[in-house]
Amino acid sequence: MFTTVRYFVKTSIAFLVLGILTGLYMSYTKYIAKTGYSPELLSAHTHVILVGSVMMMIMGVALWFFPRPNKTDKKYNPDLILVTYWLMTLSTSLRFIFQTIKGLFWISDFDILISITSALQVIGMIVFFYSIWGRIRPVGSKIREARGEKF
Repeated sequence: MFTTVRYFVKTSIAFLVLGILTGLYMSYTKYIAKTGYSPELLSAHTHVILVGSVMMMIMGVALWFFPRPNKTDKKYNPDLILVTYWLMTLSTSLRFIFQTIKGLFWISDFDILISITSALQVIGMIVFFYSIWGRIRPVGSKIREARGEKF
């Protein structure tokens, strides 16, 4: 497993822990403190788990498991993949922070920042999958399928 893959996977785990702790806090506020939580906190919790943990794990594992890029692949660029890692990490972190602050302190000035960080998450995912598109190809399975093997 190379360095960029480890970045994606370990960051994914960190976001999962953050999401689980946020869920624990939400459970406490609802069932023990009886104060409840805001929809913003629910959204922050959901996005840090789904985008931060699940999507970044998918991205890391795809980067690790897919065949190496062809020598002629102009789309794949390891430096661009690293940029998408940082884009995803920073935008997901900032979105979580902005939504949490908005949810706890009812500050509406963060709406534009939440929208910007959401757009950056989308851009990061699109650029990542555009970059690895050429790596989604048959390698050994093409030969086995030609022999009639079914999977």
